[in-house]
This record gives sequence, structure tokens and C-alpha cells, in this order.
Amino acid sequence: MASDLSSLVTSSRNLTSHLSRPDLPSVHLSLDQVEAQSRRLVSRQPGSSNDSDRANYLLAQAHVDASALSNSIAHLNTLTTFSPLQPLQDTDVAGYIRHAHEQNLISTIEEGRKETQEEFYRVLEERSQRDWEVKKKRLFEELGGRVGGANQAVTDMKKPFHGKTNLAASIAPSLTLQMQSKMMAYDRVISELNTARLRGTSYPIVHSLINASLAVNSDTQSMQMTTNFHVLSKITGEPPALPPVEHAGAHILNAPLFERKFARAYLGDPESRDAAALRRQIAKGAREALEEQYWDVLERTVQARPAEAQLGGDPSVANKVRAFLFVRYYRNGEWEDRIELVAGQPLWARLFYLVRTGHVQEALNEALQFQNAIEHREASFVNHFKTWIESQDRRLPNPHRDHLQSIYNAHMLHSSTADPFKLALYKLMGKLEPTRRSVPHVTTTTEDWLWFQLSMVDEEEDGGLRALAEVLLGYGERHFDGPPNQQGSRKGVWAGVLLMCGQFERAVAALWEHQETEIEAVHLGIALSYHGLLRLPSRAETSDVTPLSLSPASPPGLSLSTIIWRYVRQFVKMDAKEGLQYVYCVCLGADQGSGVGKEQIENAWELVRRIIVLSNTGPAWEELVGGFRPDGTRFSGVIEQGATLLQLSDSKHFNEQILVRAAKHSEENNRISEAIKLYNLAGDYSTVIACLAQALGNTVGQPSPDDKARTIEKTAGDILRHYERMNRAVGKERDAVIRLLRIREATDAKNAGRPEVALEIMESTDLIPLDGDVAKITRRAEEFKDLHESLQRNLQTYIPLTMDALASIHQRVKASAAADATRQMTLANVRRKSRSLMIFAGILKYRMSPDVYSYLARLDVEIAL
Repeated sequence: MASDLSSLVTSSRNLTSHLSRPDLPSVHLSLDQVEAQSRRLVSRQPGSSNDSDRANYLLAQAHVDASALSNSIAHLNTLTTFSPLQPLQDTDVAGYIRHAHEQNLISTIEEGRKETQEEFYRVLEERSQRDWEVKKKRLFEELGGRVGGANQAVTDMKKPFHGKTNLAASIAPSLTLQMQSKMMAYDRVISELNTARLRGTSYPIVHSLINASLAVNSDTQSMQMTTNFHVLSKITGEPPALPPVEHAGAHILNAPLFERKFARAYLGDPESRDAAALRRQIAKGAREALEEQYWDVLERTVQARPAEAQLGGDPSVANKVRAFLFVRYYRNGEWEDRIELVAGQPLWARLFYLVRTGHVQEALNEALQFQNAIEHREASFVNHFKTWIESQDRRLPNPHRDHLQSIYNAHMLHSSTADPFKLALYKLMGKLEPTRRSVPHVTTTTEDWLWFQLSMVDEEEDGGLRALAEVLLGYGERHFDGPPNQQGSRKGVWAGVLLMCGQFERAVAALWEHQETEIEAVHLGIALSYHGLLRLPSRAETSDVTPLSLSPASPPGLSLSTIIWRYVRQFVKMDAKEGLQYVYCVCLGADQGSGVGKEQIENAWELVRRIIVLSNTGPAWEELVGGFRPDGTRFSGVIEQGATLLQLSDSKHFNEQILVRAAKHSEENNRISEAIKLYNLAGDYSTVIACLAQALGNTVGQPSPDDKARTIEKTAGDILRHYERMNRAVGKERDAVIRLLRIREATDAKNAGRPEVALEIMESTDLIPLDGDVAKITRRAEEFKDLHESLQRNLQTYIPLTMDALASIHQRVKASAAADATRQMTLANVRRKSRSLMIFAGILKYRMSPDVYSYLARLDVEIAL
């Protein structure tokens, strides 16, 4: 054994003999000795201990025990991380299952937390991106993205709309032909609505919007907007048409009142009996709309596949449903597996689809026809079904529901072979398990699912329609419309879902967020407001970014005035009358309480004033605001004719709130001519003259006035003649206007080469004393400070004008061939007037620039020679 060990040692040494080098010493140390020597070498390295001490000192300041943590980490055993706290025996099956169950729970919670976190950040990113797009769009609109036209000053209204920020009244880019045709189709509806309101009659606005949408929408995606209007028509119960206007007396007495019909119930206490009845009507109307929609799908399916449908010659509803079932569930001579046959017929499916399409009476007749066969399978079903059909709100008494619940629990709840349509019928009749919102093979589409939810809604239990709305809001727009800006997304479906659950403000806002549905959003909002189904926010709650106001203390609100203005400003310059028709609709909410209605009226007045300021000048503008005929009689404009729609009781109120304030806005935006006309229409004659004096003072000094200045001068002449005839606005300002117009006439005469006429006109103004009387000249110079400000400001205009006329006359007389005595007398008269003018100018020397005074002195010298 020893020889074997020695030979083994020798062999091991020979293994490394080729690696040995005689110039290096051999190491004869054990592994422990090598480790100890290595640690001593490391400890001798400079700064290592100091760095460790410094790190420990810094961590200690943050209350971190570095040594204790190092010790804990050193003794950490990661092998037991996922092992049970108590060791398990190999034969402890219950303990193993318990541990596996706990681990599954922990992993499920962790996965749920991670999914929730990822979903949160995804939704946050989408919300941030959407909010940024909205703000960017608004920013571009307000700061020039849509500004066009030559007159930029007119596009900015200095007064804020809601008292928060300045609003630039921007003009939209050129509209496409398709958009223009769509807008015109809807414009006619709004005009007819306001005509009916002025007559005091009702108007079927929703059905008119349906017809307009059918006229302009042709593709499948656009038809969704028509569907949304149809849903609203069923909710409001609005008839398709009204009796003709020719029978006006009987019509007013007998026709139902549509305007603000539901406002009291919708805007009042949500817990009141009226509010609950309204929610029932909303659910019923939405359900009926989905039933009509599905009946249309059923008929088109049967017509598209006649061979499979085997419709025959029976046009009854029950036969069409039978044919539809053949198309959907009959294959190769057999019915699908889960379809239960009663008397050889898929009776449960037939009854369900008759109910699904709204033909409940036909469903009852079908059940009575096969009553014996049904009772053999499901006792007392026909009795329950008949009671449910004939009940007013499709709500069974509690004994019936308890019996259905017991049958459902015993035979269907956990059955894997139960007919899904029988299951759905039991759930509908007894409103069983309302939290389980789907029935396999029945609620296969979004519309089916929504119809089933609306049919299960009970206002007396489980929160009713409001609870359903919370569930749908939890799903969100992405669930119904699809991912935004991607192929396959369906615009308008989410808005329709919100309409069906009574979230009308959110529905309008959902359409408004997408540019392709903005037009429908505006008109849907107007229709809702007309029927009293739109809650408007107060001015304090209104946002400048989005029209939808969400407050934890109050229900959602939608600023109708905001979306109307953003819509009409696209065409208000070119078609102010149509824009005005939309503004009339802002006052539909005038009856809302808490001061909101009064704010809506004020918003409408503000929008009318904006339209007046922004619309183009011309005959159309005068048709809008009114004017005066050549004989001086006044005619009213479109705004005044619709004053009752703006809650303006009399002409005085109209003048104060519309004309005078619009005139001030026009004056601020340098539209002086329009401001003067507005003040004149309002009967504020003194302000008219004051504006004329100010405007003429700004233009009379122009050597060659532009078209705007000429328009002001013409307007001033017409108004002045009318006022002189009616003896209005007598005083210093009217005298100033007369003198300023005379100065313009003198300037035109001088430019036309008629200095004598120019001098004669200037002498008639009596602004400059030219008779040589020094006392009179001094007195007139002292009275200069009492002249109107516009005349004082133009001193440097009419004094050189007069001196130029004198110089031209002097040159002409000197060069004339008249008798010497006559010529000398004329020249002496000119010199006297020139000298009088220089004395007057010398007294007022410091009111003129040195250049002007030097110019006058030079001409005086030339005249004196």
C-alpha cells in the first residue's frame, strides 16, 4: 500500500516537471497558508481601509448599518427562497398542496400587479397623447393655424369669452367639397328648427337630422352616425313628422311639445321619481332601437340567402324568424348541438329572436301555440312568459322571479348542455344574475350584448341604468371603437353606447374629439339640448381646452356654446346668417337653474356680437344687423327678427346688449365704419358723432385717402345730413365733424387745382382768422384750446393747407394778364391774409413742429415779395 502511495506521489510530481523553471523559487505552502498570505497582501494596499471607513461614515449618516447588512447578505441562503417555511415531509400531500396553492396565489397577484401597472402606463400614455393632440389642435387654431384672409385685425376679439383668456376668432382653412355639402345639409335643419321656434311650434329635429345624415353619408362607417340619431329618436319618442303648418291652430293645440320636454327630469334631482322614469325611458328607447336594427339585419340575412332560409310565401314575422334560424343554426340536415328542439322545432331560439327583434306579441302567440309541448319540458314557463310580456316595465312580481330563480339554479346554472336561448330567456324574465353580463352563443356581438344589458336593467335594483353606465365607462372607448388611428376602428360606436346608457354629454364629447365627426357632434348636442337632455356647465366649470366638464361634485356637463362657436367660426365671415342660426340654439338651455341659464344667454349675446364684428362688410352685413333706407326709415336685420330666440324682450334691451356692445368691439378692432352704423342703429347719436369726429380726425390728414377713409367720409356725410334734418346730436362734436368734412373738401379742391375754392372753404370753417384784426386773431388763438380734440390734432393739416392755397393764388395772380390795379389789390389781400395766418401760427407756434412753421414762414416770404 505504501509503495503504491509513493509511486502515486512521484507520478503526480512528474506531471508538472515540464513547467518548472530554475530561476523561480518553489512554493511549498498549503491552500490555507496561500489564502492567509493573500489576505495580508490585500490589507497592505494603501487606502483600502480608508475608503471603507469613509463609505461606512457616509452610510451611517443616512441611518444605514453597513456592517450589519454585509453580515446579513453574507449569510443569505437563496436556495430556500421558494421553499416552505416549515419543512415538508415527502408524505405530507396536504402540506404540499397548501404550499403550491399559496405560491399560485402569490404568482397570480404578482402577475395581476404587473398587468395593472402596464395597463396603467398604457392608458396614461394614451390619455397624455390625446390631451396633447387636443391642446395642440386648439393652439394651432387660436394662434394662426387656421387664420386666413387679408384683415388680420378683425380675426382677434380682445374681450375673453368666459372671462379667462383672450380668444382669437380664427378662421378655418378652406373646407373640402364633401364637408361643405354635409354642413349645408345640416344647416337647413337648424334653420327650420329656429323657424319653428319663432312660430311657437314643435319640430322633429332628430328625424330631420336622420334624413340629412342619410343624404350625405354613404359608407358603412358614416352610417353609424345615422344609427346614433336613430337611437336618440327612440329615446325621445319623437315622431317622424308633424301635421302641416296650414292647420296651425289645431296643430298648436294638439301637437306634443318637444322643446325642453325632459329638462325638468334630467336636470333635477336624480333620485326623484321623474328622473327614474326618464332613465327607464332611455333604456327602453335604446333597447327598441337595437331591436329595430337587428330586425333589419335579420331581413337582409334572409334575403341574401334564400335557398338556406326556405322562407316560402308566408310573410309573417314568425316565419321570417324561422327562416333566419335555418340560415344561422341548420347545417347538413341537422340543428347545432346545443339547440334544444321542442315539438321538433327550435322553439327557445325562435322565442328569443322574436323578443330580440321587438316582436313580443308574436313571441307570446308562438308560446301559446306550443304551450303543451313547452309545459311538458318547463312547467309554468308560458305563464311566467305571458306575465312578463304583458307587464308595463317587463318586470315580474317577486313570486314569479323566485320560482324562475329556483328553476334556473336547479337545472341551468351549472348545466353544460342547456339551450343558451332558454338560459337567456330565463335570465331576461327573472333578471337573474345581473352581474354575469354575457350568455355564450347569444351575446355574440356588441349590439347583442348591449341589448341584453339594457333588457336586464332594473331601476329599483342594482343601480339601474347608472350602474350600467359605470360598467361601460370602465370598458372605455378603445373597447368599442377599437384602437385609435388604426384600420378597422369604428368611429361613433362609443358615442352610441354612451347615448344608450344616458351619458349624453360624454357622447357629444366623444364625437367632438374626432375631426371627421365634429359636424355630427354639434348637431347631436343641439338636438339633445332641444329636448332638454343636455346638462350645461357653469362658467366657472367650463374649460378652455375641452367642452366636457367633469367634476366629482356634480354630473358631467358639456359647453354647447363652445362647440357651436368653434364650428361656426369656420364659415362666419362668408355666411354670417347661417352662423347666427346656430348661435340661436345656445339659448335652448336658458331654463337651467343655478344661474347657468342666464350665463348661456350672455354667451349667446357674446357670440352674436362676435359674428357682427367678424362678418364681411356689405349688403349682407346690413341684412344681418339692419340699416336705414334712402328716405331715412329704419329696417330691422336678421338678428333683431330673431331677438326672441336670444331672450331679448324689447328693442331697448336689443340695442344695449347687441348693437352698442358690438359697436364697441368693432371700434376696438378698427372697424370704425361698422361701429358708427351700429351706434346709429342703436339710437346713440351722440356716440355716432363722437366716433365720426375721431375717425375723421385720423383720416383728414392723409394726402391721398384710401378706400376705408373715403367710406368713413361718405358715411359721415350721409349721417350728418340726416341728423341736421332731424336736429340730432347738436353740439361741439357735430360742429367738429362739419369742419373736418370741409377741410377734406378744401384738400380735394386744392389737389384738383382750384386754390380759390379751397381758400373759400377754409374761410367758411372759421378756424383761422384772415381779416388782419390782431385782437380777433389773439382771441381766436386763445379759444383754440376749446376746440374739439380732432381739430386741435389736425392744426398742422389745415394751416399749411390754407397757406398753400394762398401761395397758389399769389402765383396765379402774379402771372395773370389782369389789369394792374386789380392785380395789386388782389395781391395785397393775399398778403394780408398770409400775414394774419402767420400771426395766428406764431401764437400757436409750439403746437406745431418746427418744420411746419419754417414751411409757413418761407411761403409767407414768397407771398410778401
